[in-house]
Amino acid sequence: MNFSQKLISWYLQNKRDLPWRETKNPYKIWLSEVILQQTRVAQGLPYYKNFVKKFPTVFDLAQADEEQVLKTWQGLGYYSRARNLHHTSKHISENLNGNFPENYNDLLKLKGIGSYTAAAIASFSYQEPVAVLDGNVYRVLSRYFGIQTDISSSKAKKEFQELANRVLDKKQPSLFNQAIMEFGALQCVPKNPNCKACIFKNSCFALQKNKVAQLPIKLKKTKITQRFLNYLVFMDENENTIINKRTQNGIWKNLYEFPLLEVTEKTDLEVITQKISEMYSDQYTIKDISVFNPKEIVHKLSHQQLYILFWKISVRGNLNKSIALSEISGYPFPIVIYNFIANLSK
Repeated sequence: MNFSQKLISWYLQNKRDLPWRETKNPYKIWLSEVILQQTRVAQGLPYYKNFVKKFPTVFDLAQADEEQVLKTWQGLGYYSRARNLHHTSKHISENLNGNFPENYNDLLKLKGIGSYTAAAIASFSYQEPVAVLDGNVYRVLSRYFGIQTDISSSKAKKEFQELANRVLDKKQPSLFNQAIMEFGALQCVPKNPNCKACIFKNSCFALQKNKVAQLPIKLKKTKITQRFLNYLVFMDENENTIINKRTQNGIWKNLYEFPLLEVTEKTDLEVITQKISEMYSDQYTIKDISVFNPKEIVHKLSHQQLYILFWKISVRGNLNKSIALSEISGYPFPIVIYNFIANLSK
């Protein structure tokens, strides 16, 4: 039994029961693949079910308001995925009569659909023999075949894609692609895999050469930027506050937040209090400034580590362009702000 046959046999015995595996509908497969990018299945599954319930077809998603889509996505992170999902649903709905392209090359032309997602849709929905290549596939192929190319290098993608296409079961591309990804997710895991129970224990290069922990090789380290964010929760005498929509490019575009004071380094609370007073004393009569959380909330993103403080600023009279504090939870917020609001209302 060759590599692909063994993988498929293992998969049929060990696969998880997941709803997107019960359909060839390209809309639902696309939805699941976008949700599962950078997201574990356990976290993504309830989001998938909620999206399918709220937006059962690509037309429903296209007709939704972007804020509704972002609110439904809230907590998954990488919000550009949701914006691209919404944009592409409109294109498919309005320009393609609701029909997804039926091949890999045409799928690649859609905004937000890269080589991995295009391969997944093409093979799962249309049985096109094109191999998927994600982190799980890199790991399985690197360990089994002993590929020691740095996966963060420019030549790695081509090398691994060619290998994945060679070992792909051309007659069962959907089954093979799901099998190799599931094998990486459940068996050939990043740390401390149970190699003694592996179907490839007698033929795996990494196991034979004692290199399981070293493969795949990834030399390029992600540079983490530290940011210090102070969110200003204004409160007037009618329990109204102010929120703004983030429109600039970068993290959390088109989500809402409280007015923001960002500083370049960790700063004394007294200094921040003084800055707030200087910035807003011309606009409002400030009665009191206090910090909700003297110890910063540390929020980690892929390339940034955020240190967040929330400040309560009580003012006399009424705030301009304000909203009742009780009404703001319906807006889409970054999850760290949403959690703060949820705790605030308890």
